[in-house]
Amino acid sequence: MGVISIQHYASNDPIDALVAAHQPGHGLTRAFYSDPAIYERDMERLFRRHWHCLAHESVIPHPGDFELFRIENEAIILSRGMDGNVHAMLNVCRHRGAEVCTKPKGNAKFFVCPYHAWTYSNDGSLRAARLMPKDFDRSAHGLKKLHVRVASGLVFITFAENPLDFDPIEQSLRTSCGQYGWGEAKVAHRQTYAVDANWKLAVENYVECYHCGPAHPEYSQTHALEQPPEMIEKLNQAMEGRTCALGVEIGSGNHWQTSINGQEAIHTFRYALYDGISTGSEDGKPVAPLMGRFTDYDGGVTSIHLGGTSFFVCYPDHGMIYRFIPKTVDTCEMELIWLVRGDAEEGRDYDLEKLTWLWKVTTEEDKKIIEHTARGVASRFFEPGPIAPMEYNELRYIGWYLDEISRP
Repeated sequence: MGVISIQHYASNDPIDALVAAHQPGHGLTRAFYSDPAIYERDMERLFRRHWHCLAHESVIPHPGDFELFRIENEAIILSRGMDGNVHAMLNVCRHRGAEVCTKPKGNAKFFVCPYHAWTYSNDGSLRAARLMPKDFDRSAHGLKKLHVRVASGLVFITFAENPLDFDPIEQSLRTSCGQYGWGEAKVAHRQTYAVDANWKLAVENYVECYHCGPAHPEYSQTHALEQPPEMIEKLNQAMEGRTCALGVEIGSGNHWQTSINGQEAIHTFRYALYDGISTGSEDGKPVAPLMGRFTDYDGGVTSIHLGGTSFFVCYPDHGMIYRFIPKTVDTCEMELIWLVRGDAEEGRDYDLEKLTWLWKVTTEEDKKIIEHTARGVASRFFEPGPIAPMEYNELRYIGWYLDEISRP
């Protein structure tokens, strides 16, 4: 797998100097996890530039449904308009800035600002502004909207005024998680984990499996990714043969790239479960009805990394969405979302405890590991060591991240 080269730009900026001083093949220095100025640049040049998965669209199934989401200091209203279209709007009144949506979720045709009663339709348009002059232009004062795209049931938003090209992303998702029926899936469970660590420590932990063997014994009993790629090549080949025999073709490919040419980053890869394992569960046995084009289990997993904060895991009988959400320079959240077939019923078709067991256990272990690391990295004596060969995805992620924050 290739490593993204870090572009250096002439600058007297101290953050740019830290980027230029980065030692290739090593992790990031302490300042990248603790400096408030770097955190603000992360928000400016990474979070407000890239696409982020906000939810699965099944959380707002009916016209008028809405849910409130928070990313860093921004509150976003995700709603389904009366015409069925999905909208994403900032929860900021265009008069004095009060929050117009005061409930976490529900169904509403209108949002009424509690301050001066300006009234907005659930598509963000301003419908009423009491006692304003006759020449007041309501059409120019709707809620500020974010670009939003729905692909294979996944809702993505971006804060960018001119968003990165999403069309290739949509195509990649259609040929990967789309084959697992995610467009017709529903949310079975959601759980948020608060983590006392900079968001990058959480993401870096997710993208590498060098730690899986010692830190995740439950995961490692069933997932071959805990071994180096060259050691599971035959397992992967056998998996691909089973997938092909089912008549299912999963698109994969490494399109992890910087945004310098206006493109979003995505990497889709597949790997085997161990022999006799059907899915990601405590005992490897099925936990829910088969989804999408799958008529049997292929003993494999499809994993997708997208845009730096959104990660997806596809099994034939359920799916996982992993969202990384920055809160402050030294805190973040991880939200896990479990997907099942749209017509599956809890208690009849799946047991929620069995469905969620593996990734709950794994994430609780990850939370501890990440927070252990955050406390260690906070030491003035911390020096980043060399990235191990099994951490190839982390090496790539670090190079990508440094390039992104180097470019205005």
